[in-house]
Amino acid sequence: MNMVDLPKPIAAYVEANARLDIDGMLKPLLPDAVFIDNGKHFAGHAAIRRLFEEEVVPVKAIFTPDMVREESSNVVVVEGPAHGDFPGSPLRFTYSFKLANGAITMLEITV
Repeated sequence: MNMVDLPKPIAAYVEANARLDIDGMLKPLLPDAVFIDNGKHFAGHAAIRRLFEEEVVPVKAIFTPDMVREESSNVVVVEGPAHGDFPGSPLRFTYSFKLANGAITMLEITV
């Protein structure tokens, strides 16, 4: 899938994730964004940063989208494998992004 197919804030998040760049992954998220990782809720940049530092970067979890669909005017669902140093890698994930004003307000990740 070509990154051009993704809305700008989602493309920025995915590109930063490919570099394991925490600041880059946070940049397209609003300061009060909510990140739901398999049912666990993290609200705001500080909590999301801790999640990235403790659970994403150490296992080098990199998401590679291969499907995208718009569910509504502000919800975009992106699917694809994530590779890294974690059991079962690669695993297929679904990322549901809620967008507003050119930024990510919520991201929910499920397996």
